[in-house]
Amino acid sequence: MDNLTNLKAILHSKRANIYYLEKCRVMQKDGRVLYLTEAANENQYWNIPIANTTCLLLGTGTSITQAAMRMIASAGVLVGFCGGGGTPLLMANEIEWLTPQSEYRPTEYMQGWMSFWFDEVRRFQAAKELQQARITYLLQVWSKDKALKAEGFVVEDILIQNALQQYGDKMQLATSTNQLLLIEAELTKQLYKYAAQTTKHQRFTRQHDAVDLANTFLNHGNYLAYGLGATTLWVLGIPHGFALMHGKTRRGALVFDVADLVKDALVLPLAFICAKENATEQEFRQQCLQAFADHKALDYLFNQVKSVALSHHQCSDDEATEAPSSEIDNRK
Repeated sequence: MDNLTNLKAILHSKRANIYYLEKCRVMQKDGRVLYLTEAANENQYWNIPIANTTCLLLGTGTSITQAAMRMIASAGVLVGFCGGGGTPLLMANEIEWLTPQSEYRPTEYMQGWMSFWFDEVRRFQAAKELQQARITYLLQVWSKDKALKAEGFVVEDILIQNALQQYGDKMQLATSTNQLLLIEAELTKQLYKYAAQTTKHQRFTRQHDAVDLANTFLNHGNYLAYGLGATTLWVLGIPHGFALMHGKTRRGALVFDVADLVKDALVLPLAFICAKENATEQEFRQQCLQAFADHKALDYLFNQVKSVALSHHQCSDDEATEAPSSEIDNRK
């Protein structure tokens, strides 16, 4: 097994790390990818375990060498350029991804996605399926996460029950993507209100360019979730442009649709909890990443996207594999 295959040995859905870096230089040294930080009297090197990393977010004050990019691409890691704290550099809700090139990504998921995407009725039904999966994940996480329960985030709360019930009813009656987007925005607003009340966050208003901790953490956490969404779609070979909800009436892509599956359940409550505790961005980021791992967020994204794609397309193989490139390499 060669070095390239070794770097791809860990399936993306099982990888543990997302990195957000700022004010550093990323480089290749002695066969490893490192980032260099400049201290007062000395420079410090830190290793990035690329074989166990899904995506790398490069914030303000960063640079990366061509040699490092080559190794990162060999490991199948996505690289995203963003502004400070994980928020976008230029656009209000856009992030630019550099995707590794590989002819060994699977084809059945893209073919399955295309088999329904050009049919407006079937595409709209697939959008509803993802929205239902979003609610299912929130109920699943909030019903068993002891830390969230201790902070007051419980699915048994009458406000949450009513909000989810109304959303489910309205979603079934919706007849267009625009209606679904409005219903989704209404649910998100109710969840923000619930989180603000639960954490005693007075007079909260969601603003992407606001500087208060809750808004800052929401921006940061959302872009970590976008990293998971982008990774999922790249591994499965589905281009970002074939969105189900976003990208029609506002800027966005399939990355946003997929990331929405886990944002409400994990990023939203943690942003308000960490804001209440006056946590640092580093502390918030660590809590997000731990929550992604604890609740198998990346696994959930893979399973849901696969399900939507394959439910509309009969795979020719007996088994659909998530990332078959290493298997093909081994047969060479």
